[in-house]
Amino acid sequence: MFKNLEIVPAVRTEEIKYAVRDIVVLAQQAAKSGKEMLYLNIGDPNLFDFAPPSYIIEETYKAMQKNKNGYSASSGIPEAIKAIEEEANRKGIDNVLDIFVTTGASEAIEICLTALVNDGENVLTPTPGYPLYTAISSKLQMMENPYYLDESNGWQPDIEDIKSKINDKTKAIVLINPNNPTGSLYSKEILLQIIDLALEHNLVIFADEIYDKLLFDGKKHVSIGSLNKDVSCITFGGMSKNYFVPGFRIGWGIVSGHKEILSNYIEAINKILRARLSANHPEQYAIKPALGGNQAHLVEAMAKLTKRRDITVEMLNAIPGISCVKPEGAFYAFPKIELKDGNDAKFVAHLIKETGVVVVPGSGFGQVPGTNHFRVVFLPNEEILTKAYKNIEAIYSKY
Repeated sequence: MFKNLEIVPAVRTEEIKYAVRDIVVLAQQAAKSGKEMLYLNIGDPNLFDFAPPSYIIEETYKAMQKNKNGYSASSGIPEAIKAIEEEANRKGIDNVLDIFVTTGASEAIEICLTALVNDGENVLTPTPGYPLYTAISSKLQMMENPYYLDESNGWQPDIEDIKSKINDKTKAIVLINPNNPTGSLYSKEILLQIIDLALEHNLVIFADEIYDKLLFDGKKHVSIGSLNKDVSCITFGGMSKNYFVPGFRIGWGIVSGHKEILSNYIEAINKILRARLSANHPEQYAIKPALGGNQAHLVEAMAKLTKRRDITVEMLNAIPGISCVKPEGAFYAFPKIELKDGNDAKFVAHLIKETGVVVVPGSGFGQVPGTNHFRVVFLPNEEILTKAYKNIEAIYSKY
């Protein structure tokens, strides 16, 4: 009766995929069988033994009590904007043109892509890389233009591959540094080479630096926007990962470069910001105390994460057929796995079904053709990680 009345969804949704969440369907099916589930798939610190500094919660609660519960200014409250600018200055970005607070860094990224890219144009996105970018690209019907990270070079961007992918329709290049899903931290030398390419081809750099305080072994993060005042750059950050409040959905964008080059683009971004009204209001009052306050929670968190990173690398590299580059930032690893059938999604589905260990297949993040990987989140405690990696070894040895 209703056959000819079916509501047909927009074509732009057909290629939208989000592997991190899509894998949950398989996990839910496995959980129904009564298996103990070991979740190594979602980068939410609050699901494990991490919590935000108490002063962040207190400042947000105070704002709510003062009835800061209506709309804020579209770009964010003044004290948050000022705090973000001071943070940008500490990172070495001292030619800031505009700052805006958004519903997570994800919204900032989507708004900036929407304001920049026309039909038929493209943005260089890292492979492997966070699937948000490919999902937005599908929604905007952008042309795909992935570039590879070099696993043999610690997952640094492959400069020669980037050069070969730039064309007259390329508008920007995305950097995720520290990287999700590999945990790599980009060298200053690589960043300088990317700046040279951006200047030569008039590209905007989208610098996703959401994990910039989660660094191992005394490493230092270099913000690409700090290295050259001429380059057009948008630096994305937020509260979710560094301050363990992903549910606050508070992020931001920092535009830097030359005003005469970027002014029209900045106005286009602000048109979209005004149209969507504002980001979460009371949570914005946590930005100033977070960025300018005590960072002791990071010392404690990195001590735990270092142990878990080391267990991850040691145990996975001990499995014949699996190799894992040592992460230098964030809380992800992206081990390579040798598979006769060349299908990491199939292996991950089998792993979840048989053991309850939930990881995400490398194909969900992109990878060099002919290679197979899976992503692990090493936020769980050492006992859970050890059990999970033993299960991976047992299943893989029979697979």
